[in-house]
Amino acid sequence: MGNKIPNIKINSVSELHSLLGLSKPLYPLISLIKMDDIGRSDTKGKVNFSLNFYGISLKKNLKGKLKYGQNYYDFDEGVLGMTAPQQVLSADSEDNYEVSGWWLVFHQDFILNYPLGKTIKDYGFFSYSINEALHLSDKEEKMLEGIFKSIEQEYQTSIDQFSQDVMVSQLELLLNYCNRFYNRQFLTRKKASNDLLVKMETLLDEYFNSNKIMESGLPSVQYLSEQLHVSPNYLRDMLKSLTGQSTQQHIHHKIIEQAKVILTSTNLSVGEIAYQLGFEHSQSFNKLFKIKTNLTPKEFRASFN
Repeated sequence: MGNKIPNIKINSVSELHSLLGLSKPLYPLISLIKMDDIGRSDTKGKVNFSLNFYGISLKKNLKGKLKYGQNYYDFDEGVLGMTAPQQVLSADSEDNYEVSGWWLVFHQDFILNYPLGKTIKDYGFFSYSINEALHLSDKEEKMLEGIFKSIEQEYQTSIDQFSQDVMVSQLELLLNYCNRFYNRQFLTRKKASNDLLVKMETLLDEYFNSNKIMESGLPSVQYLSEQLHVSPNYLRDMLKSLTGQSTQQHIHHKIIEQAKVILTSTNLSVGEIAYQLGFEHSQSFNKLFKIKTNLTPKEFRASFN
């Protein structure tokens, strides 16, 4: 049995500052950390840690290799990483690299009374895996760095009744640019994205043509994302960017295509087809088929006879 990997949970921005050897944050719920100011940790070996708040990190001028997920990457461009509360990250003292940049951390209570407090869950990239970071062009990096500097300027200014309003506005601007740049990344890396799409279609074909559907029921978004080694949100956003459809819509499309083949080439009852396609109840199959084709399965079959 190997040594157990330590798990560190960081509940507040102040705790993070203390762990990194930094002075107390000026605000209790938000901080903008310059990565150059972070000292070397005394912790040796691998450590898992989770933050009870959001994090946005812009890494630049990276020397050496940095590990994301199971892979090492060489970076000669800016890299943006996003983390949501409770996500488990890992660091290893043996992974030596130099990095500068910015790390913006903020507690959800900081945006609680603003519209962003509700809409932040709509930014899918907070649920991406760490190895699905955003790679920035020079122009994009400079644009985001400008927003970080604006936040820093406001952060360092004497606190008044408008300070939080201004910082939340800049934070929302930062997130909207990230949305745009992630969408650009899906398109500029279209070959990789298309490869992922082909792999997913192959996975679905194999699933429906094997015993998996009888053993496990309908394929889930979670199953596909695990098989493709990407997070569910990344897969959804990539597919939306390429095809305009979510992962669930792709699954439904495959189900309907399979159903049409069976309806027109066999004499199986609708209930038997529903069971064969992984539905527990034929009513659920009927409802989905009607929504997608404007016909019931029986009406569709009759149109071919």
